[in-house]
Amino acid sequence: MRELRELRQQRQASNLMAKTNRLVLLRHGESEFNLKNLFCGWHDAPLSAGGVEQARSIAAANLKSAGMEFDKVYCSKLSRSKRTADLILSELECSFLPIVSDWRLNERHYGNLTGVNKRELANKYGEKQVQHWRRNYDGLPPPIETSNLYFYEICNSSDFQNVPIDEFPLTESMRMCVDRVSPVWEEIKKDVLKGTRVLAVVHGTVARALIKHVEGLSEEQIEKVNIPNSVPIVYEFNMATGQLIGESKYLGDVKYIEEMKQKVAAIGD
Repeated sequence: MRELRELRQQRQASNLMAKTNRLVLLRHGESEFNLKNLFCGWHDAPLSAGGVEQARSIAAANLKSAGMEFDKVYCSKLSRSKRTADLILSELECSFLPIVSDWRLNERHYGNLTGVNKRELANKYGEKQVQHWRRNYDGLPPPIETSNLYFYEICNSSDFQNVPIDEFPLTESMRMCVDRVSPVWEEIKKDVLKGTRVLAVVHGTVARALIKHVEGLSEEQIEKVNIPNSVPIVYEFNMATGQLIGESKYLGDVKYIEEMKQKVAAIGD
């Protein structure tokens, strides 16, 4: 009995001494397409005026209040991700930090739904079908067509010139997005476990894809996760074992966060 008690005490002491490091995930501020309730995907919609304010007064303010500091930033090739990262770093007075901009962190490609109003689409096809495209793990929107207003802008974007032809999507399901993000997650995790303090400023579905990898959620569980704009999500890892310590922590006003989650889940007006 005494030996068992001593063993437990040794384990507790070991846990207390274990080195830990944090990872912060963040969805970019509101974009012009978010504001208009349009499917965005790989279209390079800029931040709205409200999105700029969110990056400063919600994301940066809550990170500063929590005393969060960073060594490296990951973002996508889309301006709403990069602009949010720039605004946050400016507010935190660390714009000198290295930024990794990776196309694999681009938002999920919504195919021919790109540029379409979600409510109008629901009125035409029904809410069940639209939510299937939005939330079902294998829900696959129709591929983007040359007649789509944003087809050539997306396909000819200089920001995507390094995307391999056989990996350039014309549409994606959540499953495909999770698979695309997987190699970048391994790079981020490697950074975190060697002590690099990482901030990842990404997109709604990409944040969900990363959360699935981080928390090991099932396909059914991740379908129900909703990510509000500009709310930091903090994870802590045991650097020796790579194990997640405790649950995620959302920084900010609890009531506001829950209201924004519900807004994200809904199709909108």
